[in-house]
Amino acid sequence: MKKQDETPTCDYCFKNINSIFRHLTPEQMDLLSYTTTPRIYEKGETLYHEGRRINGVYCIESGIVKIFKTGFDGKEQIIMFGKGGDIIGYRSVLANELACTTAKIIEEGLLCFIPANLLLQFVKESPGFSYEIMKLACKELGDANQYITDLAQKSVRERLAEILLHLVEKFGIDGENNLKISLTREELANIVGTATESVIRLLSDFKHSGLIDLQGRKIKILDMNGLKHISNAFP
Repeated sequence: MKKQDETPTCDYCFKNINSIFRHLTPEQMDLLSYTTTPRIYEKGETLYHEGRRINGVYCIESGIVKIFKTGFDGKEQIIMFGKGGDIIGYRSVLANELACTTAKIIEEGLLCFIPANLLLQFVKESPGFSYEIMKLACKELGDANQYITDLAQKSVRERLAEILLHLVEKFGIDGENNLKISLTREELANIVGTATESVIRLLSDFKHSGLIDLQGRKIKILDMNGLKHISNAFP
């Protein structure tokens, strides 16, 4: 972990119309800027571990964070990915519980650490901020419910197509239609909830069907409508 040469301001969060911090007063913003600890985190670093106490939350300005649970066999189950503009770790802080997931950096980025006591202070003092936190929690609950439903009712092929579409929605594609997130085949399998071998086989099937193209970890999306049809995620 290394500090950034020039400490950034919190203007990114304050000025972003979608940021939960936009509801804070100027005085609260000043307190947040003074208290937060912005750092550059390198790929492979762990922010917090499942089963341990979290002393604060992380606001992501850039980079990608993998949030996952570990099964009894040591296998990861990826719950979600965090990117710029996301805040992670807040649920455990608000519930005063041990972390139920582990968060690891998979793409170097700038994150700000916000102490738990400051987050709780803002929740108590700012109705707008509290409402935004509540909406975040409700969205995560809805996503979790949808994931459980997909596991029970969809085939692995359908789930993989849907995951690729979600990655497009969350991270976008570049000028050559490549996903803007690079994942190993094992990581993809850990999102879908299947064996790595199954994902490798299905990606090859998707490629031969003209839905995607593969270059190492890069996945190029060739037929979005075809993936939508397979996923059954859209009417």
